[in-house]
Amino acid sequence: MADISIIIADDHTVVRTGTRQILEKEPDLKVVGEATNGAEAVELVKNLLPDIAIIDISMPVMDGIEATRQIKEINPATAILILSVYDNDEYVFGLLEAGAAGYLLKDASGQELINAVRAVNRGESVLHPVIARKVVNHFKPSLTSIEKKEPVKLLGDREMEVLELAAKALSNREIADELGLSLFTVEAHMRHIFTKLKVGSRTEAVMYALKQGWIKVDNAG
Repeated sequence: MADISIIIADDHTVVRTGTRQILEKEPDLKVVGEATNGAEAVELVKNLLPDIAIIDISMPVMDGIEATRQIKEINPATAILILSVYDNDEYVFGLLEAGAAGYLLKDASGQELINAVRAVNRGESVLHPVIARKVVNHFKPSLTSIEKKEPVKLLGDREMEVLELAAKALSNREIADELGLSLFTVEAHMRHIFTKLKVGSRTEAVMYALKQGWIKVDNAG
């Protein structure tokens, strides 16, 4: 299996160094570049096309939200994992709307970070429990008062089943087991969902479905 290439963007040297040391203890994880601000992160992605960009929010020159937006425009295949001390709604939804696939707070353990990197590389979303609750609660006022809408034939029945289970935070392997499908088939369904919804990550797909009322909030936690 090929190594997972990673860049780290954080304006604190200690954080970058510590994050790099945690990741590079794993044989399949390779840090190929470091950035001290969002603009440098964007340039690294242009030049290196990494699999994962681990990005802080509050950085000089260009913040994490704008860096995420530009990175997804330059190379949609680079998955963005936010690693921050901030859980403000403004930051959370700005980053998820910009295309971040995962959002961890800096109180996460080293193993949680490693697991998150591997998960977003597989196309899965990773949200810290605090962030996940914010996403559900954000949509609750507008969705609890209306009936669940149908996806207007945009997605097939099986694709909707996969998306609903993804909204419950099941991994691709767990979805495969739940539906009696192969992992390859579930991954193919996820790719088709991304293409049809014109999104780049599972997080974006779930948020889109919540906004459209395709998934009930009660089923998305």
